Amino acid sequence: MTEIATVEALERALATVIDPELRRPMLQLGMLRDLAIEGDVASLRVVLTTPACPLKDRIQQDVEAAVVGVVPGIQSVRLTWDANVSSTRGLPGRQEIPGVRNAVAISAGKGGVGKTTVGVNVALALRQLGARVGLLDADVYGPNVPIMLGIDEHPQAGPDGKMRPLDAHGLKVVSFGTILKPGQPVIWRGPMLAKALREFLYEVAWGELDYLVIDLPPGTGDVQLSLAQSMPMTGAVICTTPQDVSLADVSRGIEMFRQLNVPVLGVVENMSGFVCPHCNERTDIFGSGGGRELAQRYELPFLGAIPLDPRIRVGDNTGAPFMVTSPDSPVGRVFVEVASHIAAEVSKENFAAQAGPAMPSGPRVALSR
Repeated sequence: MTEIATVEALERALATVIDPELRRPMLQLGMLRDLAIEGDVASLRVVLTTPACPLKDRIQQDVEAAVVGVVPGIQSVRLTWDANVSSTRGLPGRQEIPGVRNAVAISAGKGGVGKTTVGVNVALALRQLGARVGLLDADVYGPNVPIMLGIDEHPQAGPDGKMRPLDAHGLKVVSFGTILKPGQPVIWRGPMLAKALREFLYEVAWGELDYLVIDLPPGTGDVQLSLAQSMPMTGAVICTTPQDVSLADVSRGIEMFRQLNVPVLGVVENMSGFVCPHCNERTDIFGSGGGRELAQRYELPFLGAIPLDPRIRVGDNTGAPFMVTSPDSPVGRVFVEVASHIAAEVSKENFAAQAGPAMPSGPRVALSR
């Protein structure tokens, strides 16, 4: 007699499926829901901790391997995907921003490494992957986000007196560059900077955001200190170029965040080689591999290597970001990978802050590249 599949048998089989990032049973975490059986097909809803999850294919393979051929009578599995982004909570002495689940700082030890370019395009990639994203341009000395996004208007206050973020390509954007006059320098002492930053954090109607991406000034200074002491920052992403002089500066930035108790989510290597569009020959203009070596030295995830592409520079100058004009290009796919890895690290940091020890895992490195 042929056995009839039951939901109870399906639950027992799915109890063996482990989340590849959090290293805990997905059923126990509430990530496998709405289990049902129709004939020889098992169906369920997978609720991820981010819509930018880079491991959907692996999760599907693990679910199918756990069910098909194991649960009697089941020949296939039908998955639907959902996401409930985790949030950074419960940091003593730091005021949460209403509606903002996670704040991710984009940092660099020195100027000229393309930090803002990385921040803008990562924010756009997260938005394209389905997340609700805001972008705070906190680089008070060089607020270039409005130029890169083609913003030339000033923010307005709403009926509640709070500033309304500007909209650019689906991002909610606030920048010092939109409130300063063209060419006006910022000559402020630390307390003035701290006051302005707090207004940008708490006097802005951000609404519901999964990620607030914060573009920091280069180096280690008042802005970094004020942000870290004011709000619950989920973590910082370190941008570098491959050459040694940049890596020396970045090392100091990593140590700064560690002293401020801000998790470092990983390292991004920008300007990582140039591939000729005519002959496909690769030239490592600034060297290669320095970002990965830095990540290994500090036991951090290496989040990706972004190649040089002339279209990135053109987009930065014209207000048409690369992830708007060329999202499906090879470099566009790299930005998506970097954004996905950042989102994965955010989920892991939030889970680690709320749970006990996870199952043993390998070295803490990103999933690809």
